[in-house]
Amino acid sequence: MRDNTPPMSPYSLDQEEADDDELIYVGEADEVLEQLQNEMEDSDDSVNDGDDYGDYIPERDDALLTFEKHTAPVFCGSLHPTEDLAVTGGEDDKAYVWNTTSGAVKFEVPGHSDSVIGCEFSYDGTFLATGDIAGLIQVFKVTQDFKKVWEFTMGDMCWLKWHFGAHVLLAGADSGEIYVWRIPSGDCKVLQGFGEKCDVAKLTNDGKSLAAGYGNGAFKIWDLKTSTTSLDVAPSTSSGQVSNIISMSIDRDSQLIATGSEEGKVVLFRPTGFVAMLPVEWTSSVDAIVIDNPDFEIKVAATGTLNGKVTVWDLARQSPRVECENPTEAGIMRLLWGKDCTLIGGTLGGIIRVWDLRSGRLIYDLLGHRKDILDLSYDKARNLVLSTSEDGTAKIFKLQ
Repeated sequence: MRDNTPPMSPYSLDQEEADDDELIYVGEADEVLEQLQNEMEDSDDSVNDGDDYGDYIPERDDALLTFEKHTAPVFCGSLHPTEDLAVTGGEDDKAYVWNTTSGAVKFEVPGHSDSVIGCEFSYDGTFLATGDIAGLIQVFKVTQDFKKVWEFTMGDMCWLKWHFGAHVLLAGADSGEIYVWRIPSGDCKVLQGFGEKCDVAKLTNDGKSLAAGYGNGAFKIWDLKTSTTSLDVAPSTSSGQVSNIISMSIDRDSQLIATGSEEGKVVLFRPTGFVAMLPVEWTSSVDAIVIDNPDFEIKVAATGTLNGKVTVWDLARQSPRVECENPTEAGIMRLLWGKDCTLIGGTLGGIIRVWDLRSGRLIYDLLGHRKDILDLSYDKARNLVLSTSEDGTAKIFKLQ
């Protein structure tokens, strides 16, 4: 999680010293006390105005439904592939399965004693997996009233992901290992780490390999059958990253992989090795990246940074194609491809934005959250978005 403590003003110490030197004369005391009392009353009024989550109060709520069972930031969420169900997990050590039309809780996941940072239905909706930051992973069978069928405790967990075509569950560890289990048997393979955390990994679209990024900027492609690497790129300023890789996307042909790092670099790889480093003009972390929109005639990538830059790249030319409008310059936490050449973004501050990726024009905003968007899940068939937020809620939005 990010440190939400605001930075100390560079003038604060000087101001304190200046304040120590100021004198309040007897004739001014009543005026000072009255001013202090007025400030306290104003503060009380602001606490009671219903804004429990911070300074941002949306002018409207565009959500079809708001789920409010969580009592702390909601870190993750997933939509069931066929049923009107969502699962969300949060800092309150809770995960809930709930109906996306009524909001009714269908299942409260037991057993977690730390923040739930991974929760997802299997590709066919048969199983539900939840995992917390301490490494407890549980799997429940949806079709048997959420009967628990398997659990495992690994080291500190960074991410949790189902295979998109098999009952295979994957998880990345803070120590760098990647676990691969068959569910429900629990048969396990371990892709060995080397002491650097693995914050992000993506399956290639043939389902046979896994691309992984590490805390020191190393990049690997693992063969899942043999548990060996087919590509191993060491950190390098000239041919790769040198800081934590935190975002990744793979094209439909599994021939191009884009990675984004904490230091603001965007690097392209092929299964055979390094391709190029895109000419970025920022140093802010690249928290979101998507590649190869299925509706667009040329191969593009979109990147979103923590300082609010949203760029669509022409990958053939390895150059910026368009900058997307972001009026508030809100930092970008998540990006997803939408329908009809659209790009969906979840921002710091709680706004969901939808752009035309061809022109960069901001088509519309979806409002409702009061704090940062932490996760997004999109159901293209139903054109629904599930969002989770630091404000303690999850919401269902219908895209236009």
